[in-house]
Amino acid sequence: MARVTRLSGALLAESNGEYFLIGNTKSPCDWAAAGFEHPGELDPLKHPYIRLSPLRPPPPLGEGRGGGALTMNLEGEPLAQALAQRFLIERNGSVSERLWRLVLHRGDADAEGIPDADIDARWLGEIPAPLWQIVRDTVLRCL
Repeated sequence: MARVTRLSGALLAESNGEYFLIGNTKSPCDWAAAGFEHPGELDPLKHPYIRLSPLRPPPPLGEGRGGGALTMNLEGEPLAQALAQRFLIERNGSVSERLWRLVLHRGDADAEGIPDADIDARWLGEIPAPLWQIVRDTVLRCL
């Protein structure tokens, strides 16, 4: 089962011992303190996700990172691709906070805080792309 959490504003996914950074970091990241080699220049508009190399075995995602994690059935690059399609804003490669909160808080895109427990998000990998596009368009529509 894959786990997904946040790292410096981007998504951090772990799948079978592989780690992926999805999206643009929104704040400086101390890569060594996070347990990863510096990935170099990030350009999420060209490459929406990259594979990270751990410096040491990182703690399970969610633990020590400010809360729980999403759990998903997808693995490897298909997981990273799906997360990019589900959460990234195409014009800048950043993670949509409203879409993230919608999933994290089970339908409430305006909720605050981070749940302590893991959130079962298997449905997110199974929802058809056209249906999720309707959700995206509705949530990201300017109010």
